[in-house]
Amino acid sequence: MIRAFIIDDEPGCCKTLSLLLERYCSEVEVTGIFNNGLEALEAINAASPDLVFLDVQMPKMNGFEMLEKLPAINFHLIFTTSYDQYALKAFRFSAIDYLLKPIDREELQQAVQKVLQRSEIPAAEQLQLMFQKLHHPSSPINKIALPTMEGLQMIPVQTIISCEAHDNYTTLILKDNKKLVISFTLKVIEEMLEEYSFIRVHRSYLININEVEKYVKADGGYVVMSNGTNIYISRNKKEELLKKLLPNKD
Repeated sequence: MIRAFIIDDEPGCCKTLSLLLERYCSEVEVTGIFNNGLEALEAINAASPDLVFLDVQMPKMNGFEMLEKLPAINFHLIFTTSYDQYALKAFRFSAIDYLLKPIDREELQQAVQKVLQRSEIPAAEQLQLMFQKLHHPSSPINKIALPTMEGLQMIPVQTIISCEAHDNYTTLILKDNKKLVISFTLKVIEEMLEEYSFIRVHRSYLININEVEKYVKADGGYVVMSNGTNIYISRNKKEELLKKLLPNKD
């Protein structure tokens, strides 16, 4: 049985989440509900829960500030939040789980299943990435955390040559002839890498502009990447691609 805390300044949200867990996630026992970060800090230090559902937006002390005051984070963590583009990007970069309010039953069940399937709590490097992205949202970060079949991997962005979609998974082609299958869609990867030198050139491909060796007009247009592979360009992406390849050309 997973012992869980719910931390949210809205009592109605706490009640709703508690009921959803009781009805649809029998593996989870809610052992504490707190409406502010200060109370939650004391309870976490005293009771050591297995899982914490943490609201992002709370008065006086928000969820991130509360985490930064803990000497160590030795529990699984699922954020609950209304839409916040900076917070969502930080979660994606660090591969930290989150649920958007109002919380969907199936998404909640999926999040709980992830906790059941893995024994590792968020790694220090994951949390460091998250806080770095939150405190400096417009600053590029050299690494991103990505979930693979084997577990979480920290990938230097500059080592990614291209990304190829496969239904709900994405294959990353890395330097040194390495491949990595990620349990994110290509759309999610594209959003994570939008601040870097990546461009979607086809519904199935995202490429690193810095790894393009040449652009070939023949056969409808394709690029040759640094690893020798040819990636064809969608007709509606050619103009955008050429602007990135030739930024100073009028």
